Amino acid sequence: MVSPVTVVKSEGPKLVPFFKATCVYFVLWLPSSSPSWFSALIKCLPIFCLWLFLLAHGLGFLLARPSAVRIFVGLVFSALGDAFLIWQDQGYFVHGLLMFAVAHMLYASAFGIRPLALRTGLVIAVLAGLFYGFLYPGLSGAFTYLVGAYVALISFMGWRAMAGLRYGEAAWRWTELAACSGAVLFIISDVIIAVDKFCFPVPYSQALIMSTYYAAQMFIALSAVESREPVEDYRLSKAN
Repeated sequence: MVSPVTVVKSEGPKLVPFFKATCVYFVLWLPSSSPSWFSALIKCLPIFCLWLFLLAHGLGFLLARPSAVRIFVGLVFSALGDAFLIWQDQGYFVHGLLMFAVAHMLYASAFGIRPLALRTGLVIAVLAGLFYGFLYPGLSGAFTYLVGAYVALISFMGWRAMAGLRYGEAAWRWTELAACSGAVLFIISDVIIAVDKFCFPVPYSQALIMSTYYAAQMFIALSAVESREPVEDYRLSKAN
């Protein structure tokens, strides 16, 4: 098992550009009321840095680990979603929603289907249903279905991330800890977005949304460092 301290020491320097880009976003704090390609670039810059973080491990690293490739592609779709949401008031909110839906499917695929953890899935499904019921009065038109589908997808992603935590065991791998942390933070970020957009204004919503969002993407990218699917096992499965 790779300990969190070891991961921080080895991977921390590679994340310096990400932290700097995140600071640039919060320092500039460009208003969402006047979208531009510059504001889209600044918003997407931390995600671009996570692309570089994964690429810094080498193409061989990525290509040998299917889960890492899926996380990388998920980050690409996330950047597209970020760009579309810059112009959400101009009618591109649904486009951003669809891009993040694809990202969640890729992340869920990267986290894997084993162990199944049905009880964890049932708890998450109940909470997701209750949350959708809370949002439902504020939904109308296509959002009634799109938001429901999105809630189901991000809940599925969260289930697959949390299923990796084997409760009661003395040691958890960094992959599971990072994936679970990223999924939970992503869900928190999207819950704030949904409540702020469809129910009532959330104080300091942009700061809360973006801080949890960037942290979520960082942890998800970090979960690719120690692949849940060892390279040897993958090669054997391909050979069989």
